[in-house]
Amino acid sequence: METNVSKERLTFVQDLASGHWSMTELCERYGITRPTGYKWAARYDARGSDGLADRSRAPITCGHATNDALVGRILLARREYGWGAKKLLQVLQTRFPAEPWPARSTVNAILDRHHLLHKNRRRRKWAHPGVAPLVTQRPNEVWPADFKGQFRTGDGYYCFPLTITDHFSRAVLTCHGLRTVRTRDVKPVWRALFRAVGLPDAIRTDNGPPFASTGIHGLTGLNVWWMQLGIVHQRITPASPQENGTHERMHRELKRETTRPAAATLRAQQRRFDAFRQRYNDERPHEALHGDTPSARWYPSARPFPERLAAPEYPAHLEVRRVSTAGTFRLGARRQPFLSHALSGQDIALEEVDDGIWNIVYYRTLLGKIDERTSRITGTKPGK
Repeated sequence: METNVSKERLTFVQDLASGHWSMTELCERYGITRPTGYKWAARYDARGSDGLADRSRAPITCGHATNDALVGRILLARREYGWGAKKLLQVLQTRFPAEPWPARSTVNAILDRHHLLHKNRRRRKWAHPGVAPLVTQRPNEVWPADFKGQFRTGDGYYCFPLTITDHFSRAVLTCHGLRTVRTRDVKPVWRALFRAVGLPDAIRTDNGPPFASTGIHGLTGLNVWWMQLGIVHQRITPASPQENGTHERMHRELKRETTRPAAATLRAQQRRFDAFRQRYNDERPHEALHGDTPSARWYPSARPFPERLAAPEYPAHLEVRRVSTAGTFRLGARRQPFLSHALSGQDIALEEVDDGIWNIVYYRTLLGKIDERTSRITGTKPGK
């Protein structure tokens, strides 16, 4: 014969109702205590056979549950920043150190219950052969820079965000919306930054304008100016944005927080950029900084911006040539090979390193080599 707990309980209360046995006798027969017998009798009287089914053993109240006030602050911070549980906890613990904040897993569970947790599929990590990671030991060694992809503001005009960061501290030094990427529009932004915080040792960019050209050494008016300031221009391998990975990661946050959707005007968009920069530098904990904010790791450069450029000083054994307005220079009696319009009016130096082979030097930078027999210039890769 098959039976179950509910059927046994029903038989018990029916036997009790028949009056043939006392409560003590029935409890001994069914192997239960008298309080349990009275409990099942009372439940049957109240709800009939439905009252004999198993009930949930979950506690009615949970003493260690996160209170509503903390849940509200967690949800408010998530909607404000859009960050994950780890960074939200770090920010909230700093703001409200006396509160009993829950574990990271609990915060994730709270976000999930309120449909604020985005579960992304894990992506396979691909190794990039031959690319050495960029390593810095202090602020202002290398400043990665780039233009975040252009987009239209609400008034229909394009916005080109110029972004400059410090690799060591991950601080966003500049995020400035421009109408074009021309040097005449970009250079004032760099000049204002240099005056405010000093000069870096090197600047790392991609190979697009205005940072580089297809000419010798990728010379442009902007990177020639950097050379005059004693700044090394590093350029990543073409089509390899992962070589500027820390900067690209910042761009993802910038796009998510400021351009979806874009503001109505460039001025309104700039206010969003400024707010993002302040939040990213001063409030957002950074994984690579062991939970510190970028502002806690960054300080201005000790190299001040010179208001007047110093002329290049070349060793005595080098031959100095002035680049003409046509971008050429004199090599021998009749040859005037073309170098670059970006160096028009500048003094370069020639150093003979072999029979008829000369190095072309500008300030401290080796631009390339030239064969005086053919006037052919062979460039070198900058930043190496």
